[in-house]
Amino acid sequence: MQRFCFGWSLVRSCLVLLGLWTSHAQECGQPPLQSRIVGGFDAGEGHWPWQVDIQGSSGHLCGGTLISETWVLSAAHCFPNPSDTSQYVIYAGRLQLNGWNPYESTHRVNRVVVPYGYTDPQLGQDIALVELTTPVSWSNHVQPVCLPNADVSFPGGTMCTITGWGDIRDGVSLQGVGTLQQVQVPIIDQAACQDMFQIQATEQVNIRFDMLCAGFQQGGKDSCQGDSGGPLVCQTSSGIWMQVGIVSFGLGCAQPNRPGVYARVSAFSNFIQSNVQGIQLRSTADHNWTGWLIILTRTVIALTMAQLLR
Repeated sequence: MQRFCFGWSLVRSCLVLLGLWTSHAQECGQPPLQSRIVGGFDAGEGHWPWQVDIQGSSGHLCGGTLISETWVLSAAHCFPNPSDTSQYVIYAGRLQLNGWNPYESTHRVNRVVVPYGYTDPQLGQDIALVELTTPVSWSNHVQPVCLPNADVSFPGGTMCTITGWGDIRDGVSLQGVGTLQQVQVPIIDQAACQDMFQIQATEQVNIRFDMLCAGFQQGGKDSCQGDSGGPLVCQTSSGIWMQVGIVSFGLGCAQPNRPGVYARVSAFSNFIQSNVQGIQLRSTADHNWTGWLIILTRTVIALTMAQLLR
C-alpha cells in the first residue's frame, strides 16, 4: 500500500510538471491547419490563426495579429483616440467577416498603446499594441504569430503574404460572406521603393527607417483600405511564420510604382518588449526547439507513468 501511495504521488507530480511545461509553451508562427499559399484567393479555415478582426461602432475597421494571449499588434492610425477603447471589439478565430465562424471568440479592449509622438502614418511610428480584457484560448484556429528581433531583415524579392478583409480594389469592398483574403507580394528594397514613389510623383512620400515596402512595380496585387493594421508575414528557413510588417499606408491600391508601405516590426522591438511582458522576439535562424522539448517531456512522463502503474 505504501508503494502504491508513493507511485500515485509521483504520478500526480508528473501531471503537475506536464501542466507547467505546456501552459506557457505556445509556439508562435506555426499554423497547424496550413496547407499552401495561394495569392489573391480566399484563405482556408485556420490557415492564418493569428489574424484578428478589429471592429468599431460602424463595423470592420482594421486587422491585427495575436502576439500573446492578451495582446494584439495593429496600426496606430486604426486608433485615432487610443484613450477611448469603449467602441472597439476584437474577434479572434474569425474567417468570414459576414458569415458564421464556429471557432470565433469575442474580446473587448482594455487599453491601446501607441508610440509617444505618433501623428500620421507617413511620418512613421504606425504601430499599436492592443491589450484585451480577456485572454484568448489557444487552439488550431487561434495561434500567435512570431515577431522579429531588431536584427531581422528580409532581402528584396522575398515573397511574403498579406492577409485581410479590406477592399478588393479601390472603392470596392469584400463581397458576400467576406472570407479572409490572402495574397503573395515580394519585399521591395527601401531605395528601390523610394525611387518608385518619385516616378510621376504628385505627392511626396519618404520611406523612413521604420517602414518597409512590398508589392509589384507593375501593381496588381496589394493591401487596400480595411487591411490596415493587418500583417505582412514571411516564412523563415526554419519554417516559422514571422510578421515583418504592419499594413500602414499607400497611394491608391495596387497601382504601378505605388507599392504598399508597412510599419517595419523589427524597428519597434524595444517598444514591444517594454509593453508586452515576457514576449520573446525571434531571429530568422530560430528553430522550433520548444516544440521538440514539449514532445520529449511528454514522452518521458508518459513512460514514467506507465512504469509506475504497472
